[in-house]
Order: sequence, then C-alpha cells, then structure tokens
Amino acid sequence: MGTTVLLVDDHELIRQGLARAFERDADMTVVGQAGTVADGVAAWEQLQPDVVVTDLQLPDGHGLDVVRAIRAAGDATGVVVLTMHAGDDHIFAAMEAGASAFVGKDTRATEVVSAAKHAAVAPRTFLCAGLSQAVMRRATSPAPPRLSGREAEVLALLADGLGTGEIASSLYMSESTAKTHITHIYQKLGAANRAQALVTAMRLGLLDHASPQRF
Repeated sequence: MGTTVLLVDDHELIRQGLARAFERDADMTVVGQAGTVADGVAAWEQLQPDVVVTDLQLPDGHGLDVVRAIRAAGDATGVVVLTMHAGDDHIFAAMEAGASAFVGKDTRATEVVSAAKHAAVAPRTFLCAGLSQAVMRRATSPAPPRLSGREAEVLALLADGLGTGEIASSLYMSESTAKTHITHIYQKLGAANRAQALVTAMRLGLLDHASPQRF
C-alpha cells in the first residue's frame, strides 16, 4: 500500500483535489478524509495512517489541535499543516506543536505530496520553505512589550469582555486605578482602544484567548 495518508480539511473540493494529487503517486494512498478536528482525530486513531495532512482553520477548532493530539501519542505519525495563513506566527506555532511540515495552500499539489513523503520518513523534523526567513525576522524584530503582573491580569479581564468598573471590582482596586492600568496597557501595545489592544496582545502571544465578538 506504500505510505498511507489521512486528509483533514473542511472544504470537500480541496480534499478531493489533494486526494487526486496523492493518487497520481504510486507510493501514496489516501485511506481517509475528515472535515473537523474531532473527526480527524477519530479517523487518525482508527486508521493509524503514516501521515496526516491537516488544514489550520477547522469548524470545531484549530488544525494544531490535531497535531497536538497526534504528538501526545508519540512520534510515529507525520503531520503536514496545510494553510492559507502562512504568517511567521503560524509557522512557529506549527513547529512548536510538533508538525513535520508547513505548506501554504498557494503551493502546487506536488509540493504537498513531497512534504507528506518527508513527514512519513522524518516525523519530528520540520520542513517549511519560509522557515529561515521567519527565523531572521524574529531575530531582528524588537522584543515584545513587558506587562507587569497586574497589567497582565487587567488585560486578561479585558479579553473576557469586562468593563472598567467590573475589572476594578474583580481585582479589588479603585476604578481610577483600573483606568490607569488600562491606559498603560494601551500605551505599551501601541493601541488606541480595546479591540486594537487585544489583537496586538494575541499577535504577541500575551494572551491565550480573546473573544472576537466582544471586541
């Protein structure tokens, strides 16, 4: 059967296109397809393919959830992250999660097949065409702003949608003190409002989560 592959992407047309690309290679066999994190992890557990190719954006979560679930069980399976979002943060996040390769959806299907072959042979190495440039950009970029412990607490409450009065009450401080902390956070992040502050904090890794509907 050669190398077995599981495809995880919520767009059926993309899955079918990838399946055809893999079928053209005599050494590769697509043994399953899934459109969500839950279905992808379940299919991986059932089928135990040599390689999983997963999109980053899935309806019930993130493609890195698939990567982490696979890596939690060991290093036997290669994992290729395939995405339209090829920014530096996504590259490093995929590498840190344990992906074997990172490929943009704007590349040729043959490159995805090549990445899958690499992943099958070397699951714990990381293949990415733009990695060296991303490393250089990270090395030369200014250090992220440092928030005090109290400012980090206030930022987390801002992300949870709390207003100034609610933040003051939650942290047992005066409302004017809460406003001061919020002002300092905005200044350090170069933000003019809550939405900008949360987006910047997410980009810099200062927040694990934020609810976009509350921006």
